[in-house]
Amino acid sequence: MKSIIDSHIDKVKQFSNEGWSLGVCHGVSHWERVERNGLLLATDEVNRTVVRLFAYLHDKWRVDNEEDLEHGKRAAENLPALRGTLLAWLTDEEFALLCKACELHTVCHSTGNLTIDTCFDADRLDLMRVGIIPDPEKMATECGKQYAANMELFYADTGTNEEYYFFDEEY
Repeated sequence: MKSIIDSHIDKVKQFSNEGWSLGVCHGVSHWERVERNGLLLATDEVNRTVVRLFAYLHDKWRVDNEEDLEHGKRAAENLPALRGTLLAWLTDEEFALLCKACELHTVCHSTGNLTIDTCFDADRLDLMRVGIIPDPEKMATECGKQYAANMELFYADTGTNEEYYFFDEEY
């Protein structure tokens, strides 16, 4: 049986996928990996709900698959429109963390907030899909740094391999 939070996450995932036209590079398969990565990285101090929501919302307002450094800011600007509907069930603190994680993930390496930093690293650990090996120096969490320094361990812990991250589709 699905939990209430899982049902909410499914609705957010559906919302993010509606009208999505940029393909798989920043699409649902990427979002699912970011969610998986975030849950793998999350310690007891991390708000897993925020991490899961970040996975499905951080790229929603991208305009292309190139260097769209403003997409995080656009996400943070658009999230308040969802506060009374799709995200009404979040606490004020969770909503604030989600907005800040989305806003800063393209312009900041770390914040010192473990939930936000876990969001950042969850996304960065999926850089292999565009041929970029994650840099341990650019990771925000200790676990993220360890995985970036030892991608074989990351592959083992996620049941993947290097080939899993490359696609035939144009980005």
